[in-house]
Order: sequence, then structure tokens, then C-alpha cells
Amino acid sequence: MTRRNHRRRAFTLLEVLVAATIMAIAIGTLLASINTSLSNASRLSERDRATLEAKRLLDEILADTSIPEGAAPAGPIDPAIGLPEGAWRAQITRFEAANAGPGSRLLQRIAVEITWRSGRSPRRAFIEGYRIAKAPIPGAPQ
Repeated sequence: MTRRNHRRRAFTLLEVLVAATIMAIAIGTLLASINTSLSNASRLSERDRATLEAKRLLDEILADTSIPEGAAPAGPIDPAIGLPEGAWRAQITRFEAANAGPGSRLLQRIAVEITWRSGRSPRRAFIEGYRIAKAPIPGAPQ
């Protein structure tokens, strides 16, 4: 009777160590990618909130025709919005430089800028809109 030498096939310690090293590198790379993605998502979320607040402020200024050309309203941003150290400023300027006679219609540009801090770096969002207004009549109440 011949006895066959049946050898069981198993992983060697070296193979297990190589597999564990490859797995550790893959997991480390994956975690770094997830961290970068979360950071980008947070930054975009801040930018979205800033843009929405700028749009809201622009709509307010567009609707309020009592704010005169040349005015530069400004103020802080409500902390509930989630923009640390947030502030806004607007500027109303004449867009058309044509010689508009008193009481005639002209186009005004309203620019709204939102600034805030994200970590150590300052961030900024900008939006602008236009409205039709009457040219001021000299001596008339505004």
C-alpha cells in the first residue's frame, strides 16, 4: 500500500502580511478621499448658504425703491445661517451712463457681496442684479 503525501495548502505568514499591508494602504487612501469629499461638501454648502443670503438681500434691495443710487448699505449676517464672521455689503450704481434727463428712466446696478470665514481663510460670494429707476429731479424730495 502506497501512502500518498497529502499536503494541505495554507497561507504563509508572509502572504498574510503582504495582504494586510495592501489592505492598510487601500483603506488609508479611501479614508483620505472621503475626508477630502466631506471637506469639499462642507465648503460648497457654505457657498450655497452665502449665495442664497446674497440673493435674498438683492431681492430686498430691488424691491425697496427708496434706497437711492450711490447708497452702500451693509450689515452683519445672522449667525443662524451658519456663516462664521459673516457680513454683507451692497452698492447701487448707475449702469447706463447716458445723459438721462430729470425724471427719465435709467438702469441701476445692485451688487451684493457676502464675506465670511471658513477655517482660517476668508471667503466671498458675489451677486448682482439690475432695476429700472427714475433719474432724480433736482430739488424734489427723494
